[in-house]
Amino acid sequence: MGDVIRVMISEEEIEKRVKELGEIISRDYAGKTLHMICVLKGGVYFMTDLSKRISEDVPVTLDFMSVSSYGDDTKSSGVVRIVKDLDQPLEGKDVLLVEDIIDSGRTLYYLMDIMRGRHPKSLKLCTLLNKPDRRERDVKVDYTGFMIENNFVVGCGMDYKQKYRNLPYVGAVERIEE
Repeated sequence: MGDVIRVMISEEEIEKRVKELGEIISRDYAGKTLHMICVLKGGVYFMTDLSKRISEDVPVTLDFMSVSSYGDDTKSSGVVRIVKDLDQPLEGKDVLLVEDIIDSGRTLYYLMDIMRGRHPKSLKLCTLLNKPDRRERDVKVDYTGFMIENNFVVGCGMDYKQKYRNLPYVGAVERIEE
């Protein structure tokens, strides 16, 4: 027997929603240059797809940040360490922070606070998946792909022990063979 992963959101549903988000973001940032920041590693798949769906009339620049939360595999201690910081300053830029999933909100609360301190012109948050039932910190999400229930999910950049990031759909982990 192998790992059991149930498809929650199909590749086609994801493609359709990312296209819709790209259209909405294109309208919201018309006449501006959009600076997208990806939270690595999981967010890279979503940000890449999303950036390709933003109108060519909206210039897009990209940057990447990697963070690590201390604690065990199932519960973060809430302490966030920046592993890879941004390459470019944010001052005066219209910034969109892109994440794969927002769960407790602790990491994003911390990151948004750091970003605000760098004085962007504007700062918004976009996520592929949002689990509001798990929220411990109040985080304003400006663009959401899908609201999901409290399942452990993989695919579209999200992983279990670095496996399953490459799945083209979002799947709920039902059983993992150890």
